[in-house]
Amino acid sequence: MTTKTHAIHALELGPMDNFVYLIQDLESNRGAIVDPAWDVQQVIKLAKEKGINVTDVLLTHSHNDHINGIEELNQSIDTQIHLLKQEAKFWGQYENTPTTHHGGDIIKLGKTEIEVLHTPGHTPGSACYHIQNDLITGDTLFVFGCGRCDLAGGDPNIMYDTLRQLGSDLPSNTIIHPGHNYAEKQTSTMQEQVAGNPFMHFDNKKDFSQYRMHDHDKIRNTPYRSEKRQS
Repeated sequence: MTTKTHAIHALELGPMDNFVYLIQDLESNRGAIVDPAWDVQQVIKLAKEKGINVTDVLLTHSHNDHINGIEELNQSIDTQIHLLKQEAKFWGQYENTPTTHHGGDIIKLGKTEIEVLHTPGHTPGSACYHIQNDLITGDTLFVFGCGRCDLAGGDPNIMYDTLRQLGSDLPSNTIIHPGHNYAEKQTSTMQEQVAGNPFMHFDNKKDFSQYRMHDHDKIRNTPYRSEKRQS
C-alpha cells in the first residue's frame, strides 16, 4: 500500500463557488496553492493555522475567477508560479518563466510528486494536477459536469478527447477535486464520473458538441447530480 504523502485542503470562495486548494506535503509541511482567487487572506490564514509554508502556486488555467488573487498573494508570500506553457502563451503571462511546464512534467513539493496533465478543451493549456490518488481538475472536469467550451480558447471537440482520455487512463478510484462547487457533493471518483457524468457518455464529437454548446444549459440546473447512461 502506498503511503500518502500529502493532504488537500479546500476552501470555497467567491461569487462563482470556486474551490481554492491548498496542497500540503506532510513530511516537510511545504504547501502549494491551486488557483488563488477571491479571498487570498483566507487561504493564507488556513496555511498559518496548519503550519504550512506556502512556496508554490499551481494554476489550472488563466480565467480571471481562478487567478484574480495572484497579485495580492505575491505581496504577502514569495512563491513560484506553475502553469502549462500552452496556457502561458494563450494568456500572455509567465511564458518565459522557468516554471512553465509540459504535460507529463513532475512538480516536487517536498516528498509529494505532482504530475501535470495537459487537459485542453476549456482553454488551450488547461491543466489537471495528479497527486497519487487525487486529481485536481480545475474547469476541465466537474462533479457530474465539465467546463464551458464557448469562451476564448475553448473547443468542444478537444474537450471530448480530453474527457475520454481521463476516463480511460486514470484508475477508477481516482478522487476528483473540481474547480467549482456545482454538484450535490464536493468530490467524486472517476468511476462515478464515467457512470454518472453525462459529458462522459457520448460516443462521438458531434453529439458531444451539440450537448455542450447548445443543449446542456437549457435542460440542466445545478446542483448537478448523477445521470446514468441511457442505452
